[in-house]
Amino acid sequence: MDPFEDTLRRLREAFASGRTRPAEFRAAQLEGLGRFLRDNRQLLLDALAQDLHKSTFEAEVSEIAISQSEVDLALRNLQAWMEDERATQLDSAFIRKEPFGVALIIAPWNYPLNLTLVPLVGAIAAGNCVVLKPSEISKSIEKVLAEVLPRYLDQGCFAVVLGGPAETAQLLEQRFDHIFFTGSPSVGKIVMAAAAKHLTPVTLELGGKNPCYVDDDCDPQTVANRVAWFRYFNAGQTCVAPDYVLCSPETRERLLPALQNAIARFYGDDPQRSPNLGRIINQKHFKRLQGLLGCGRVAIGGQSDESERYIAPTVLVDVQETEPVMQEEIFGPILPLVSVRSLDDAIDFINRREKPLALYAFSNSTQVVQRVLAQTSSGGFCGNDGFMHMTLASLPFGGVGRCPRPALLPCLRVAQCHLTSFLPRTA
Repeated sequence: MDPFEDTLRRLREAFASGRTRPAEFRAAQLEGLGRFLRDNRQLLLDALAQDLHKSTFEAEVSEIAISQSEVDLALRNLQAWMEDERATQLDSAFIRKEPFGVALIIAPWNYPLNLTLVPLVGAIAAGNCVVLKPSEISKSIEKVLAEVLPRYLDQGCFAVVLGGPAETAQLLEQRFDHIFFTGSPSVGKIVMAAAAKHLTPVTLELGGKNPCYVDDDCDPQTVANRVAWFRYFNAGQTCVAPDYVLCSPETRERLLPALQNAIARFYGDDPQRSPNLGRIINQKHFKRLQGLLGCGRVAIGGQSDESERYIAPTVLVDVQETEPVMQEEIFGPILPLVSVRSLDDAIDFINRREKPLALYAFSNSTQVVQRVLAQTSSGGFCGNDGFMHMTLASLPFGGVGRCPRPALLPCLRVAQCHLTSFLPRTA
């Protein structure tokens, strides 16, 4: 007997009854999510520390605060989002927004709270019933989501299911009205193939290798501070983190001592003892990353401790394009510096590869930043900063090619040339 059959039947009956459609119901569920975050703050902080060694600051900023902000945004805008839109000047022609039905959200382990609750907020605000599948790899957060979260939601309309790859494969055999998956491209293909059997629309939130171009005309310490902060945040286990740096050999020599200074400033002389540096999620990923340390030459860091799943903030130089560290998303605290002869070479290097989820360019010259923006394609773009565009709910978020992201809205490329200047443009 299918273990998910009864759950799906219960949720389909609830949706068919119209229970999730009224604004009052949606608002009540969103308010329940907000209470869940407030009531269980310390429990969530402890779970994130157990799974990923996340500091209180990292957990608050990247998990709890973002989730709460999404709840607050939905509550403020719920009535406006639900209103019919006039299609023409004729009063009888309008667009009505309807929920899909029963949605499946498959969450990842790297931001296990944020990337579970943020899609859930959207699904609730739209009036859907939801099956949540948290990652079995981040075990402590999975336990909290399974045992505590349901107390704050209508259990007739929302369910949390557990299991590993086998159970997820069985779950995907069911027909859903929408599937939201966050994870790797390889698993994304499996999800998409399963959805195709039922012609189910999907949102794939995948990762990729994000280039970071550093121009000769820059302040190396400012660049190093920002690149190190965003590369080593969450021990590098962030899908929009800078994955590698492209720069001239001369700029590389200026960047290396600046990166060393930045790492010492953020994590101290012994990063292993720092409360601010996370850990690799499990032994499998630790071993994979340990293997990548053999690529090129270690210029900074390179230490590891399997007993703690610790890998030091590391910088690699003399890396070849054909080496494994340049063939896969690193997803860890390792930053290769790849030498290029010019801006033209950097743009060619970027365009030879799959379109990245995010792209970064650092230069004192606005023309250089604008040229990288104009002559490349990526899901998001930031000039002279890291993934700050991720923190603004007012900006759209999308991807292209092998790195798609939420696709319910037209995919826009977000450009940031200065901290206060964001320029959306179609990709």
